Amino acid sequence: MQLADFDYHLPEAQIAQHPLPTRRAARLLVVPPGEGACVDRGVADLPQLLRAGDLVVLNDTRVIPARLHGRKETGGAVEILIERVLDRERALAHVRASKSPRPGSLILLDDAHRLVVRARHDDLFELAVAAPAGASIDAVLEARGEVPLPPYIDRAPEAGDRARYQTVFASTPGAVAAPTAGLHLDDALLAEIAAAGVTIGKLTLHVGAGTFRPVRGEDIDSHVMHAERYTVSGALCEAIAATRARGGRVVAIGTTVVRALESAAAASADGTLVPSEGETRLFIRPGYRFRVIDALLTNFHLPRSTLLMLVSAFGGHERVMAAYRHAVAAGYRFFSYGDAMLLERAAPAPA
Repeated sequence: MQLADFDYHLPEAQIAQHPLPTRRAARLLVVPPGEGACVDRGVADLPQLLRAGDLVVLNDTRVIPARLHGRKETGGAVEILIERVLDRERALAHVRASKSPRPGSLILLDDAHRLVVRARHDDLFELAVAAPAGASIDAVLEARGEVPLPPYIDRAPEAGDRARYQTVFASTPGAVAAPTAGLHLDDALLAEIAAAGVTIGKLTLHVGAGTFRPVRGEDIDSHVMHAERYTVSGALCEAIAATRARGGRVVAIGTTVVRALESAAAASADGTLVPSEGETRLFIRPGYRFRVIDALLTNFHLPRSTLLMLVSAFGGHERVMAAYRHAVAAGYRFFSYGDAMLLERAAPAPA
């Protein structure tokens, strides 16, 4: 398939710039398997749309305040977006400046906080804490960092973004973008889901800034995915096996959960899901054979993006693109702070 196969027209007014007053207030487009018509529902209906015996899998990554503003010693403005924290004092980052900083140069965040450029690795810069002495990179981010809102949110971060661009179950710091499908769930809704007989499991995939990287070139097979760190525990693998045994579905809350679980399955010789951790560059596009996931809750994604390709692989390209056309016509809100869709595969994933 070509890149143009994943294009669609989206009026700019439908790109959500702020979250709704409550998490569960988002609309939900239910896309049934086969040829059935899409159904307009709400995220608040999830407890009725899931089934007793299902397993819902959440991504517990926590977004760090990854965007920094500073200046070079010569006075030029610098904008930094952390890609990942390497250790206590170092991080890899995207750096925007009129002229790229050289290794050994300082970036001044304020009178007390400074970073030094250690090295350049392709498009990323290795930065380390230069001041205060002994400070960690996490402490510098907490002191000077901002919520790293996506580029299509055309405003500065506000106080409310600290809470709303974070899932209520976020616990493992490391992401620089939110797993946005999870933003719709609040504690009360999760309790309702559990009360409906649905089991809840968790994994970790730290979403990197590369999630916003555009696909270059019409031949999508030549695209190289960015790396993201993930962990799938033995306890979750056992929960999935138990779900399979009772005839339940594995429901991924977001594409990040899909990538983590499918990466863990791909890490074994025979495709069996096993505990796994490391980096994944798995590129899921039409033609991919899913091993783990039966249903997917996901937000609406950018045209021509790898995330839209993943959703098209899961739900069927024609069916997903038709659902997107329906969502545009029906006035759904798109992207990180937007509405969601629920898709089910026509057949369950193999055991």
